[in-house]
Amino acid sequence: MVDVIAVLTDSEIPRRYWSDLKRKLIAEGSQLYEKIVQLKMQAADGKFYKTDCMTTEQLFRLIQSVPSPKAEPFKLWMAQVARERLDEIKDPEISINRALFNYRQLGYSESWINQRLKSMEIRKDLTDEWKKHGLQDGIQFATLTDIIYKTWAGKTAKEYKEYKEFKGLKKENLRDNMTNQELVLNMLAELSTKEISESRDPQNFTDHIQNAVDGATIAKNARTELEKKTGKKVISPSNALGNDRLIETKASVFDEDEESK
Repeated sequence: MVDVIAVLTDSEIPRRYWSDLKRKLIAEGSQLYEKIVQLKMQAADGKFYKTDCMTTEQLFRLIQSVPSPKAEPFKLWMAQVARERLDEIKDPEISINRALFNYRQLGYSESWINQRLKSMEIRKDLTDEWKKHGLQDGIQFATLTDIIYKTWAGKTAKEYKEYKEFKGLKKENLRDNMTNQELVLNMLAELSTKEISESRDPQNFTDHIQNAVDGATIAKNARTELEKKTGKKVISPSNALGNDRLIETKASVFDEDEESK
């Protein structure tokens, strides 16, 4: 927090400025102050001290409370983003155009972009099928998604994204960092799972698990056959651009967390 204050203000003693601002927030009854956490961080003397820290969302809220010319560009940017988000809610096509623009800026090919957008449609069809049977976003969706990944790719979402061992991801979207082959096979797994679910009319979560396994097995068989014919592994630490270091996307274009939704 002291570092943020130092950037946003001309104060020569940002720690004191932050202390004064905290008192002001408390006096105003701001809930922001209540959410501040203290984490041990290393100081210039090499020792670790408890330091006031906030999440990204809380930092944005703090910026709004800092009366400084240096904070104005951030405030203007936040207002612009809020307006753009409201526009997208009224007209979802704007979100799609933003997706296309962002993916092109990152260097993805048109064929990959088309597949990625199609994968979002297939994913939504599957989650709609799950919701129709009363399943909930969060743990149930994440569990079934992990089963699908594990069955066809041999890795859970976490293992697939592993920062040190495989894809090298932290918060980045896994599907945004899949190769063309991985993306197509995952689409096949989810499409198959949805079609099987519709034909079987599952009655409980165990039924959904079996559907996920059966649907993903179709993609697993396709992967195995492709690897046999080409002599090349499909599951790769690379992405669609052929980079071993995965792209750090700004966010999924539709603010989706596909491992849980």
